[in-house]
Amino acid sequence: MEQEIFDTQSPAYVLVVDDEGPNRYSVSKTLQRVGYVVHDAASGEEALEHMERQDYDVILTDIRMNPGMDGVELLRRIKERLPDAVVILMTGYASLGTAVEALRLGAHDYLIKPSSSQDIRNSVMRGIDRARNLKRRRRLLETIRNDVNELTRDNLREIASFDDLDSTVEVVEPTPAETRVQTAEVPGTTMQLGPLTVYPGRYQVSLEDRPIDLTPTEFDLLLYLAAHRGRVVPCHELVREVRGYTIDETEAREVIRPHVSNLRRKLKRAGKGGDIITNVRGIGYRLSDKAT
Repeated sequence: MEQEIFDTQSPAYVLVVDDEGPNRYSVSKTLQRVGYVVHDAASGEEALEHMERQDYDVILTDIRMNPGMDGVELLRRIKERLPDAVVILMTGYASLGTAVEALRLGAHDYLIKPSSSQDIRNSVMRGIDRARNLKRRRRLLETIRNDVNELTRDNLREIASFDDLDSTVEVVEPTPAETRVQTAEVPGTTMQLGPLTVYPGRYQVSLEDRPIDLTPTEFDLLLYLAAHRGRVVPCHELVREVRGYTIDETEAREVIRPHVSNLRRKLKRAGKGGDIITNVRGIGYRLSDKAT
């Protein structure tokens, strides 16, 4: 019996693209058996039409398809529309050049046909984890952006009141230039987190112009604490929201502690940022006042 996927969130949607019907059927059934919602398309053009109607966690596509666009071109078109889309390529004609091109264009994985059912499921599962981590990070960035916008509006109102300005003065919504956080989806934008400058698209922060490269987990950990500044976040919540699975608090402390330790070490090495994250013994972690 196939092992069911434990689903603590909404169902995962997968799109299977292959011009050969038997292959589409086989791969789709392999994924449906473990609980995914699977749609299929016989061409790249049909796949793009599906994507207009449904958001997919993972797109699994053959490379050689006739007629119409091949899988590499489909990958390129998808990435132009959705840079964070998770695409897995399959091929029965493996070549180093194709693999390199696929990875250069942002493919999540590259499977050689015939692939076992287990290999397909494992690749898709990793892809879904990545897709949901990216979505989680975007939500964190949006939360931080909204918080800072609200603080900016409050500050403008306080300034107007303090200076006893004429009652006709209108407090307007801050423009992106007036806020310290810009929309995270736009490449190259930055946001300010206390003494840290955050580069959302690069998993990188800088402290007084000194760059600090973070792992995706370290980056998401920092952003989650920032989104929940003002309270202590338990370790099991950090594991659930940053790593994407559920364990008890005792195990979660062991999982999170090394990531926090590495993050502190990197911040400390760059300057005075090692104490931005505070450990509240027996409860969890919070962002210190220095990061507000």
